Amino acid sequence: MLLLLKHVVGLDHVEHGRENIPDQPCLLVCNHQSTWETIAFVVLMPDVAIVAKQELINIPVFAWYLRRSPMIIIDREAGSRSLRTMVDEGRAALAQGRSVLVFPEGTRGSTSDGLVFKRGVGLLYRKLNMQVLPVAVNSGAFWGRDARFKRAGTIIVSYGPPIPAGLPPAEFVEAAEAAIGAEMAPAGQGRTDAKMERDI
Repeated sequence: MLLLLKHVVGLDHVEHGRENIPDQPCLLVCNHQSTWETIAFVVLMPDVAIVAKQELINIPVFAWYLRRSPMIIIDREAGSRSLRTMVDEGRAALAQGRSVLVFPEGTRGSTSDGLVFKRGVGLLYRKLNMQVLPVAVNSGAFWGRDARFKRAGTIIVSYGPPIPAGLPPAEFVEAAEAAIGAEMAPAGQGRTDAKMERDI
């Protein structure tokens, strides 16, 4: 799929800061702007377990891809039960030596949106007790949430310095937001300041 995007659409990607990726499994926190990162991270980090919404398993072909990986599938309407699933399956993935990737906004945002974390991210950080790798992408500039067509260009995937385990959840959320914001700025994404949800 990435090769087709590169050669048919002219949409490629480049990575910055791979030296920041820990040697051990960790929790990855990435802003979410398009379907691209859901596809790409299985190539960028082959053993990653991505936290994905249940609706995606109804999509032909893509559903097979999610089950084949396998991913951590949650029902966003299930409330506390979905949080337990995310934590339990996240622990299982880490025990298998796989990193866990979560999109803290819970859904795709636009390039002008500020980061608004859902409350489950702080819980996941506290329960898993793992260091966090903040990741920023600018995929929305080429494959936006509301765009009818994909545009040619180069998506930037930027890895920031890891955030240690053991911080208070609210402090972690602030650190992750600042770290992703700092990585987004070089990608020319023009962040706006937005109040984050801190009902952790």
